[in-house]
Amino acid sequence: MEEDIENPDLFDKKAARAFRTITEVSAELNVPAHVLRFWEKKFSEVAPVQRVGGRRYYRPEDIALLKKIEYLLHKEGYTIKGVQKLLKDGTINAVVDSRQKGATAESSVTPVPVDEDGQPVEPKPELDSVILELEEISALLKKAI
Repeated sequence: MEEDIENPDLFDKKAARAFRTITEVSAELNVPAHVLRFWEKKFSEVAPVQRVGGRRYYRPEDIALLKKIEYLLHKEGYTIKGVQKLLKDGTINAVVDSRQKGATAESSVTPVPVDEDGQPVEPKPELDSVILELEEISALLKKAI
C-alpha cells in the first residue's frame, strides 16, 4: 500500500537528491496525502514521477515547490488562485522569501487575509470569532498529529 513506510529508519537516511514517496512528503509537510494529490491537479508545476501502478515519486524540486505552496496556503492565508497567480507570474520565490523574512522579524503578526488574486482584504468583524475558533481547532489538531 502506498501509505505505508516499509522501513521508517530509511526515511531519515535518504540522500537529499533521492526521490520521495507521497507518504514521506506527506509526513515532511504535515499534509495528508489526499491534499498532495489535490494540489497536483491545481498546480501543474507539481508533477511527481508516476511508476507502473500509479505510485508517486517526488523529486527534490517538487518537494521544494510543495513547501512553498503549503506555506502560502496554510501559513500566509493565500487562496489556491492566489498561489496559481504567483506561479504564473514567476514571483512565488520572491513572495515566500519576503514573507518568511518578515515572519522572523515579526513572528507575532497575524497573516493578512487575501482575495483570490492574492491581494489583501479587510476582515469582516462578524467572522473574527469564527476565525479565532478555527485557529484554536487547527492548533489542537496539529498537537494531536
